[in-house]
Amino acid sequence: MIEPGPPTSLDSFHRGKFWLVQPADGGHRAGIDAMILAAAVPDGFAGAVADFGAGAGAAGLAVIARCASANTVLIEKSPQMADFARESIGLAQNTELSRRASVLEADVSRSGDARTRAGLADRSFDFVIMNPPFNSEADRATPDALKKEAHVMQAGLWDSWLRTAAAVLRPRGRMALIARPESLPEILTALEGRFGGAELMMIHPRQAGAAIRIVVRAALGSRKRLTVLPPLVLHGPTGNGFTERADAICNGLQSLYGD
Repeated sequence: MIEPGPPTSLDSFHRGKFWLVQPADGGHRAGIDAMILAAAVPDGFAGAVADFGAGAGAAGLAVIARCASANTVLIEKSPQMADFARESIGLAQNTELSRRASVLEADVSRSGDARTRAGLADRSFDFVIMNPPFNSEADRATPDALKKEAHVMQAGLWDSWLRTAAAVLRPRGRMALIARPESLPEILTALEGRFGGAELMMIHPRQAGAAIRIVVRAALGSRKRLTVLPPLVLHGPTGNGFTERADAICNGLQSLYGD
């Protein structure tokens, strides 16, 4: 007897430009973090994008839905979430994107020969995006093993993920990540000697509220200094509607950095 799979949902993004098959009540469900991260890739980008910790594929698919000359590899360690990504690519609604997307089941924290054997070859991408597990175990206490794996950060994560990003990027390649603000010191340390010209943008729920996320974009081998850019504010003073800029960014109509 074949056991039934976990309950799933079918969700649209970018106002129907692409769809995801996601776990309905377990694991990681994509939201605005993935859309903001994808928007860190410039408009009109042409090249190969690696989506580290892709989950069901939201960020990587959001990039190629906006950038018609880009292709993406959705890189995910969890076999179950990688299966969701494969299902997402195979959806009839994603036919136009499917030829530019693939899934690689791999652990991006591996190094050296183990990383290469996993399919993460040196100098094989032009852009890396990453939305890793960035919560502490206390923040995300849950009995759901799939959700815990997707949300809870392991020690040394930023160093290992950025080490791999530096290895797989081609010369002058770029990287973008989204994280909680408290991770910034560890991120900046992990960037040293690998990436420069970091562009830091804070994400605020409202104009008067503290930042809840940061986005960092940087270039491989650059010697430029850190730049702190004006923030993205998600909501107006009242209500839950997006600001005009946040709505455009989250729906694939505008890049995060305006380039």
